[in-house]
Amino acid sequence: MPLVYWLLKRPGNVISSTVAPETRSEVRSKLSRLIRSRWFEPPFGGLGFSRLLSEALEAMKAGGAEMPLLPPRHPIDLFVTATDFRGHPQTLRLHSPELIEESEHRLSIGFRALTPDEAGHPLAPPCELTFAARATASFPGAFPPLQLGEIDALAAERGEAWQSRAAFVKRIMPEHSRRGDAEKVALIDGSVLVNAPFAEAMKVLRDRPAQREVDRRFVYIDPHPDEIGGLRHSSPEVPGFFSVIFGALSSIPREQPVRDNLESIAAASRQLSGLKAIVDAMRPEVEAQVENLFGRTLFLDRPSVRRLIGWRAKAQQAAATQAGFAFQAYGQVKFAQILHELGETIESAAPDLTLGHAEPVADRLAAWLASHGLDHITAMQGGASEQAIEFFRQHDLSFRIRRLRLLARRLAEDWDDLDVANPDARENARGAVYRALALYFDREAHGSLGGDFSTIARKMDSDPGAVLDAVARRRQLPATDLVVDALLVEALKGMPRELKRRVLLTYLGFPFYDTVTLPLLRGEGSTEFEPAKVDRISPEDCNSIRAGGANAVLRGAEFYNFGAFFSRAYRENDYLWGRLHGAERMIDLVASALPKGMVLDPVELARFKREAFLAVLDEEEGRLKADPGLVAGIRAEVLGT
Repeated sequence: MPLVYWLLKRPGNVISSTVAPETRSEVRSKLSRLIRSRWFEPPFGGLGFSRLLSEALEAMKAGGAEMPLLPPRHPIDLFVTATDFRGHPQTLRLHSPELIEESEHRLSIGFRALTPDEAGHPLAPPCELTFAARATASFPGAFPPLQLGEIDALAAERGEAWQSRAAFVKRIMPEHSRRGDAEKVALIDGSVLVNAPFAEAMKVLRDRPAQREVDRRFVYIDPHPDEIGGLRHSSPEVPGFFSVIFGALSSIPREQPVRDNLESIAAASRQLSGLKAIVDAMRPEVEAQVENLFGRTLFLDRPSVRRLIGWRAKAQQAAATQAGFAFQAYGQVKFAQILHELGETIESAAPDLTLGHAEPVADRLAAWLASHGLDHITAMQGGASEQAIEFFRQHDLSFRIRRLRLLARRLAEDWDDLDVANPDARENARGAVYRALALYFDREAHGSLGGDFSTIARKMDSDPGAVLDAVARRRQLPATDLVVDALLVEALKGMPRELKRRVLLTYLGFPFYDTVTLPLLRGEGSTEFEPAKVDRISPEDCNSIRAGGANAVLRGAEFYNFGAFFSRAYRENDYLWGRLHGAERMIDLVASALPKGMVLDPVELARFKREAFLAVLDEEEGRLKADPGLVAGIRAEVLGT
């Protein structure tokens, strides 16, 4: 003990350089005991940690819930990252050899639910949520790895029946489940490999049904940007023993994947911005083509469902013919995209089919279709062949969504001069478009195909035609088109003539836009033209109460981000500042969603923030006791006293 304590007090030691003076004694005492503890066992107990998490979930349940903030039936996804310590084999497709196995250690534990109509419904069974929380917080060395037996013991201790256990294990660890070694899997902190599941969030962006015009946002939390243990990366000093260990295990893995994914989002947003510019530039010529195709008298008549169907078919044929040789590329991209989406749907319904890949399913479908006459997309006279047209009618869901997305964007533009006679007409039309989109969104996921579709999907190898027929029969896209047409026709009634003309020009002109933009998307399945904006919640962006960023407010960042392990006062301090900064940034984000040209008055914005800060402080004052002056001190800063 004297030797350890001397090492922790000698000049220039890690505590003196990274921990505040008033807390050094407490940290030295606790760290001394930690170093002298059982070297070959983690100092913190796994089952005890799971108990705390389970009790916290029970307390949340007992606390009651207000009405959901999301619209009813809107999906909510939760992705929790963990690291599979021993790893599991993952099949990769190459040219030669065709299939190889690589060890995969990343593990994402996902949960999905539809927003209920009333409060009080759980996202998932408590044992599963406890499992995910325990896995993602198992920092190497501090906590033992998580194994299924620990949650089994917790459930038995609390008298809970984990009835969904088998399905849960099969869903999150399909390869281990197939191999029969799931009981031996050891999970540790997700930050070892990936801390922020941006990729998973990006995948489900296309599943967000919008009932109205929306702002697409990725919001991520970065509590201490570009820092390792309170030290800037640009420090000229050579990294020491602790710096290298904690940097390798904690800080560096947490930060780098975020940068990679932010660059991917930025690249995708730039691409969508470019496509939007292309569409805007094409608009005059496309509208002229549509007017020449139908004549001005079209827009003076009252459209009907029958007329709209005929006009749409005529416009699509004209766009295909005028595209010339380019239609071949468009048709192939369109065909490949549909097959890929069908492959994903079928594979997700029966994941044991293809070892986690949608491509073999898509290849099998392509081969079957080619053997049944669909070996060419285009016809000799130009445009799509009859077989291709029928295939697109039954399965091209993305085309329908892209068309309505474009119409929704046009209806959101500055057309106020066109609807003076009927100010509600444009809003009614937008509502109709988003109701129509919701109908198509409901048909995207494999869950909409019925509970028995998994059984049908498993026939993919033996009878792909039966699987295709089942998808077409259960989605009923042509019948859905009739409902959508009726919604649009109803919205066009009573609309001012010039506004109706622009709506129809956009809707009927969509095939001309799509033949140009879809090949540029390389068939990636995007139905959006609006880029997703990325926003950060971080102390570095919050200066309303105290300037200086993370270094001015956070205490847990001391001692290589482990300061809060040794001080409850530090934990309470950082928790409170996290709530305050979250409130500030959410107000900023809402204000940033105002239409172009509108800005919230800075004085009013500051008043909103001050009210939010005081509400948070009032709520937490009776709970945070470790530092009696914490809440009072921050309240004085908020009030400027």
